[in-house]
Amino acid sequence: MKVSTTEPFQIIYSFLSHEYLGYLLESFVVQLDTKGQLTLLNQNVSAKNIKEFSEGLDDADYKLVKLIDSIQQEAIFKKFAGSKKKTIVDFFLKVYDPQKGDKPLQELIGSYVENVRAEIMPLLNGKQLFIMGGDGNPIWQKVEVLPEKATVLFHFMRNEENTHYFPTIKYQGEKVDFQYKNAFIVCDEPAWMVLENRLYHFDKDVDGKKLRPFFNKKFIIIPKTVEEDYYRKFVTSIITLFDVYAKGFEIRSETYSCVPVLSLSEMKVKSHTVGVFEAQEAESEEDDESMVSFVLSFKYGKYNFHFDSFSSSANVSMEKKGDDYIFHKVRRDLYREKEKLRILKSLGLEIKNGRISISKSEAFMWLQANYPALIEAGFEISQKVENNAKKYFLGYSNIDVKITEGQDWFDIHALVRFGEFEIPFLKLRNLILQKKREFTLPNGEVAVIPEIWFTQYSELFSFMEHHIDNEGFILKKHHLSLVQDLQKESLARAVMTRKLEKLRDFDEIQEYPVPQGFTGKLRPYQKAGYDWMRFLNDYNFGGCLADDMGLGKTIMSLTLLQSQKENGAKDPSLLIMPTSLIYNWEMEAAKFTPDLKVLVYTGTYRDKNIEQFRDYDLVLTSYGIVRIDIDLLKDFRFHYVILDESQSIKNPSSFITKAVTQLNSRYRLILTGTPLENSTLDLWSQMSFVNPGLLGNQTFFRNEFQIPIEKKNDEAKTQRLYSIIKPFMLRRHKSQVATELPPKIESIHYSQMTDQQEHEYEEAKSYYRNLILEHIEEEGIAKSQMVVLQGLTKLRQIANHPRLTDTEYDGDSGKLDDVLQKMETVVEENHKILIFSQFVKHLELFRERLEEQGRPYAYLDGSTYDRQSQVELFQNTEGVKIFLISLKAGGLGLNLTAAEYVFILDPWWNPAIEAQAVDRAHRIGQQNTVFTYKFITKNTVEEKILALQRSKQRLASELITTEESFVKSLTKEDLIALLE
Repeated sequence: MKVSTTEPFQIIYSFLSHEYLGYLLESFVVQLDTKGQLTLLNQNVSAKNIKEFSEGLDDADYKLVKLIDSIQQEAIFKKFAGSKKKTIVDFFLKVYDPQKGDKPLQELIGSYVENVRAEIMPLLNGKQLFIMGGDGNPIWQKVEVLPEKATVLFHFMRNEENTHYFPTIKYQGEKVDFQYKNAFIVCDEPAWMVLENRLYHFDKDVDGKKLRPFFNKKFIIIPKTVEEDYYRKFVTSIITLFDVYAKGFEIRSETYSCVPVLSLSEMKVKSHTVGVFEAQEAESEEDDESMVSFVLSFKYGKYNFHFDSFSSSANVSMEKKGDDYIFHKVRRDLYREKEKLRILKSLGLEIKNGRISISKSEAFMWLQANYPALIEAGFEISQKVENNAKKYFLGYSNIDVKITEGQDWFDIHALVRFGEFEIPFLKLRNLILQKKREFTLPNGEVAVIPEIWFTQYSELFSFMEHHIDNEGFILKKHHLSLVQDLQKESLARAVMTRKLEKLRDFDEIQEYPVPQGFTGKLRPYQKAGYDWMRFLNDYNFGGCLADDMGLGKTIMSLTLLQSQKENGAKDPSLLIMPTSLIYNWEMEAAKFTPDLKVLVYTGTYRDKNIEQFRDYDLVLTSYGIVRIDIDLLKDFRFHYVILDESQSIKNPSSFITKAVTQLNSRYRLILTGTPLENSTLDLWSQMSFVNPGLLGNQTFFRNEFQIPIEKKNDEAKTQRLYSIIKPFMLRRHKSQVATELPPKIESIHYSQMTDQQEHEYEEAKSYYRNLILEHIEEEGIAKSQMVVLQGLTKLRQIANHPRLTDTEYDGDSGKLDDVLQKMETVVEENHKILIFSQFVKHLELFRERLEEQGRPYAYLDGSTYDRQSQVELFQNTEGVKIFLISLKAGGLGLNLTAAEYVFILDPWWNPAIEAQAVDRAHRIGQQNTVFTYKFITKNTVEEKILALQRSKQRLASELITTEESFVKSLTKEDLIALLE
């Protein structure tokens, strides 16, 4: 009987009872008549012929048919019959023989079928479901699939003779009369019940075995003689899992705060222990490796519960007082418990079912490395001591090594701490060299030397020598690289994510529809950027949108967020930025994505109730607020966390970096025009935020990429790093994509110092040259960075104007005169100018001149309260031609397209920062050519900075952005050249 695919048809599902396998389903397609009604013409559907009917099926149908096929008796026979030759009938008769049947195999088959049934049942929602007739008619009785879950209340009625036990069922608040109604269970775990041609399922995943006994009886009677045992075993479990009404005994619901407890216990301890203050001349003895178990539990008041993945939302204990029973039901905060489990996992401890056993060396190494984080996360750390076992020190330990450059060697000074105790470094060195991992502290606790010390400090311990004149240690100067390595070393361990293996086939990005709620128009390259972000979203990747300033990172990000809302995102997204950009984001969101409900979460008097976030699609806040409120924010689940100007987290050890990494979100995205400002480590910090593990841990990255690229100019490593991050970083320059922008013309204007200014400069140069070089000889260049920066900054200020360093200076400045003259010419030609300086005092000199001349101007530095009013004053007021801007305060987030000229008053170490300043004017919306003038004072450190910029920009062109860290990369020869 064939169903025609050219005529209307309908897929249906039909229950039938199998003699051995219980209730099964079969799938059919049924021809429809001209009125759309089901006819008697039907055909069985299986994986073999399902493609013939593909136009009438959806994804759920395909899944259902596949699952239904897998539990038909033919499939069961093929899966479980093995290689023995037998028929299907023989197989079932033998396995299910009442006398000699194979009970273990019956249970295995039953468990398999039950698990598949549990997958099938939820997929039936919205489908046409029937009970098959005895004649094989698949549409004999229609079954309504109820969309909502029914509730079950278990009743226990205790009296002097016995206890009555029975359940009641409610659907949509109405009681369901299910007894003596020929109801039947089609799936036990969880229960799905057919009653009067309606298919019910239940809240709290009630087991069908709990309902089936009551289909043909009103209640079960528990005799008084077995009451206590029955209450302890059965009633306790029912109260734990389900809702219970009790009469004749008491159920007390108790609520406490959740405290995570990580307890340690040792197995097979054979390690050698010595007293640290005892003589250390004993023979070397290698510690026997033993195992340590970490057990995770949670304290709720006086109760302590073991954690495993099957923990229920409550724990119940029974107390008997005389003839009375009291059940204590303690509510557990499973969300918080799982969050603490995730914290342990993020710290590298993979707890399975509440326990993990690892080697003792690994255990104490992990504990030492993560002790502060555990305490910060609220963990209690304890040890289970049995049978006079050793009590271990479980606190934080560290070595503070100070290396001072002497005349011919480095002096090594080290302080070792285990909690409150200071340990002589010589004692520790001898223990480590003898491979002894344990020693006894003065309070009797046994301290375990962190395994990482054996590896991280092994070279130091091997190379250092006793000073011949005292008890100290020295290190020869040819071990300078070892000293540098020790300064940078990280004690954390990490592995590469598997994502990297999958990215080798990364080729192109598919196109995605622009969300309907986006009210603007995306340029082609902006649409490509949006598609890229959607691609990352599909694969749960984080990304870094690193386009040039002015190309529309804000618009692309808002388009992404609007698409997420339209695609059903329930959680709000969090967008973090410098405070100065919040107004701009708020205005752009109102303009381009008015459907997004936006909350600005800033200010001293902000409402710290984070539950309010659920009423919004997008929460705007600043880095400072996140740092302050992280203990609140980390407990909230966001859809996206987006960082604007993400170079703010370039320092992995900063408070703000540590704060944002604690945020909980499904997706992460960062936006920046300069992903690499100082060194490749900036890149590591940011990419580790969006895709943790992508570039390995900090030690791996430093050894594998940072040192080869920055110190050795290793082109292969540069290209390898680029290939790894390429899919996760989108960086486009204006010259590549924004062809509608007018040209940008850059010029360098050299100024001559006045005689008095030159005299001041030469005196300062001589002083700082001697001071810096002397400091380098005594302390080394790595420890001289502060005095280097101080000296070079003073010289740069004098090159601008000596009054920046000496308020008593009454002379003039060649650069000031040149800038004022050029400014006058530009203003007379009716053009507008942005004047940038990184020195606020320099801008003050120009303010004085402008106010003397009565010339209006706009002004912006870090202390300016209302930035937007100054921007609007310059953009919209014809008479305001000049905007004085501090480089740091004005390098981000401003749209100043009214300007056609940009003056850079002093060169910055990082040309990318200068480029950002120029991009305030040279961005989308600019109609005119932008002229940039960089003012350089001849024969000063400024002129030499330009040469250094050019010589150290190889990383910029070959990798991602602009430069290495100039100050950190300066050699002694570079400094001599700067100070000539």
